[in-house]
Amino acid sequence: MTPALRAPEAEPVEYAPRGRFDRVVGLVIAGIVIVAAALLWLAVAANGPEPAIADSQDAVIGIWRILYNADAPDTSVILAAIALALLAAAGLALLEQRIVTRSRRSMNPTHQPLAPKVVMEATRGVFAGAVTVTVLIPAHNEEASLPQTIASLQGQSHRPERIIVVADNCTDATVRLAREAGVEVIESVDNTGKKAGALNQALTVVLPQQGDNDVVMIMDADTQLDDGFLANAVQRFAADRALMAVGGLFHGEEGHGLIGQFQRNEYIRYARQMRRRRGRVFVLTGTASLFRPVALRTVAASRNRTIPGTPGDVYDTAALTEDNELTIALKSLGGLMVSPQDCTVVTELMPSWRTLWNQRLRWQRGALENIGAYGITPTTLRYWAQQLGIGYGVIALGAYLGLILLTVVSLESWIWFPFWLGLGLLFTIERVLGAWKGGWRARLLAAALLPELLFDMFLNVVWVKGIIDISFGRQANWKHLSHTAPAADLAPQEA
Repeated sequence: MTPALRAPEAEPVEYAPRGRFDRVVGLVIAGIVIVAAALLWLAVAANGPEPAIADSQDAVIGIWRILYNADAPDTSVILAAIALALLAAAGLALLEQRIVTRSRRSMNPTHQPLAPKVVMEATRGVFAGAVTVTVLIPAHNEEASLPQTIASLQGQSHRPERIIVVADNCTDATVRLAREAGVEVIESVDNTGKKAGALNQALTVVLPQQGDNDVVMIMDADTQLDDGFLANAVQRFAADRALMAVGGLFHGEEGHGLIGQFQRNEYIRYARQMRRRRGRVFVLTGTASLFRPVALRTVAASRNRTIPGTPGDVYDTAALTEDNELTIALKSLGGLMVSPQDCTVVTELMPSWRTLWNQRLRWQRGALENIGAYGITPTTLRYWAQQLGIGYGVIALGAYLGLILLTVVSLESWIWFPFWLGLGLLFTIERVLGAWKGGWRARLLAAALLPELLFDMFLNVVWVKGIIDISFGRQANWKHLSHTAPAADLAPQEA
């Protein structure tokens, strides 16, 4: 029989050193977006104001004269806008489909050793035993949430064979509570690489113990699995030996008032997007994702050869968003992955605007750094397109809200614009349907529209801050959200 699949041996360095786009990625994206917006503006302004609307004018606070038109745009303009939007969406979808298809058909074990055909050929006729699950929970001072996380694992219909808490520089009761819960603990040693560094230390111990049909799950310490998560994930691994990773879909915990509902609506829409993509993964979220050991070994062996990073490390400690970077690494190596609808988790929400700002700035800055490190490749094209789309959305939403404000302060009496009201109604309906599964609170917030637009603008400002920071080479920080455990959990144990 053909021997089981193993990670490739070290070969001469082929990967270009880190830094090709690290500093200029922000400038490149901002430049393209601004040029595109300017071209659109010039195209619209080329027609000039119509004589028929010369009398339709007012002044902003009696100073700045403006012209307005209550009529709908010309039919040709509307049709052209719709055609361009459909063309862009279809083009991106076809490009992504072609890249995925080429990866699945690849038989190049040097550059895509995790491609399905390569994996299937290497494991043909080999039975590697039943699928087992080893869970690693990276934890830095997580005494408040860790007990519930462990309980959600132990309550699964398919319980994991091993649960290991990776305690990183903990100064609270995290280690004690983990051991009292009956799970293993690996404590990091002199780790300065945050979560990624702690996981790398743990994986050097765990991976050599794993067989080809075992899976390793990485799970945040502030996450609880929904019932059936592991059973469904294991079934998928058992049914498809070419599958390299399964990612979870997350929804937000209850509470935290209005800011919590904003985040829950956002996560609900993301899950809806994944359903439309039929589970095709965009990011293997750190909340809960499972990997075949060979996938992690191959990533470690490929660092500084065909993907960036330090040779031997599974996680890139230079990446702010290590989960996003690992996803790109696996895709670059041809790995097949999925985020099924029946693998869901409840994750922590940011309780304040400051903590939300810090979280999203890290996400945005990390995403930019990741595509800068990998450059422009077939795998990263979708990620570049996402950043360009966000940038264009920043300009579009900013202009929209700015024009609303301009209208409010300039017109002496309210004027109805039927075309734009109708378009706004369609947009509102789409927002409500997108958040429908969140219940009446989610639907009510979506129907209000303006609060969510302001929340989106908040996220846009975060994106702009990330662009500025990376362009000027400012130091990025990984800011940890501290938790406080209930007093009862910290009480001394009686003899």
